[in-house]
Amino acid sequence: MKESGSGFWKNLRQMVMVTVILMLVCGLGFPMLLTGISALLFPKQANGNLITVDGKTVGSVSVGQEFTQDYFLWSRPSAYHYNVYTEAEDGQKYYLDGTEFGGLASGSQNYGPSNPALTERVEGDIQNFLEKNPEVEREEIPADLLTASGSGLDPHISPMAAQIQVPRIAQASGLTEEKVSEIIQNHTTGKMLGIFGEETVNVLQVNVEIAQCMGIL
Repeated sequence: MKESGSGFWKNLRQMVMVTVILMLVCGLGFPMLLTGISALLFPKQANGNLITVDGKTVGSVSVGQEFTQDYFLWSRPSAYHYNVYTEAEDGQKYYLDGTEFGGLASGSQNYGPSNPALTERVEGDIQNFLEKNPEVEREEIPADLLTASGSGLDPHISPMAAQIQVPRIAQASGLTEEKVSEIIQNHTTGKMLGIFGEETVNVLQVNVEIAQCMGIL
């Protein structure tokens, strides 16, 4: 009976020691090692791919933002409006469309194709886009300007979705269409190795350059 009790405490001590060692190695040592290596080899990526203008951080290349001004390139729809909000005098926070800010989040509404709320949202986006881009026909609107990403924070749109906005941006910004197209091309990334994925345009990078050309940033 005494030996059995001694064996129990010995096994318990071993289990606790193994748990503590694995916690230190896997939960502390390994993450710190990877963080250190990434900071040395990929400092920009490790710090969040931040975009800085005149010493002020304006966003991240990897996280989209919501833009509603006519002189800016518009992003894809987002269930969380890219977490962009304004604060009222009473301290209450609201998304740019006036709805109440629900807190920092990412994701989608996950509506099914038969959900009337999805139809209503897409139809509203179509009407808004056609109103601000009168030279565009309904069937010409690229799908990614009407569909949200899974994260709701997608920083990219397709080159077609960017180019179709050029006339509106040029008219509102005072830049030529050629200049706007050039800016879009500056921030267009091709397929990986020329094969994998699709060409993408980083919305924030485009809008930063547009703002700089307009003298508002």
